[in-house]
Amino acid sequence: MDTKKRHVVSYEKMSEELARAFAEKYPKGFSDYLPDLTKYPKPDGTSFYAVTLEIPDAIYLVKIQVKTDDLEDIEKWLDEEEDDGAGQAGASDTENEALPDDNISQYGGDEDSSEVEA
Repeated sequence: MDTKKRHVVSYEKMSEELARAFAEKYPKGFSDYLPDLTKYPKPDGTSFYAVTLEIPDAIYLVKIQVKTDDLEDIEKWLDEEEDDGAGQAGASDTENEALPDDNISQYGGDEDSSEVEA
């Protein structure tokens, strides 16, 4: 059983350690993490987008501010580039794969950097 603590944190409020891990996993920024971006519903009917980031002692959902209209436009744009052979290779391969921690209920509430008791 995984005993790592689970946290939710906004991209803007990441610690220095987490920011370094994020930059290492996604060195090109948006174009790297777009395929991993997942929409998570909240109990109040709203939702947020996040990527999973694991460090040695914890697993984080890093919330990313996304305007859904912009995300759709960008995905269309990336798809067009892939059709032209200039797009990001493998992006469509990851769209149907679930993230290893896609069960949002295991993470804390909507507060940044909240911790779930096991």
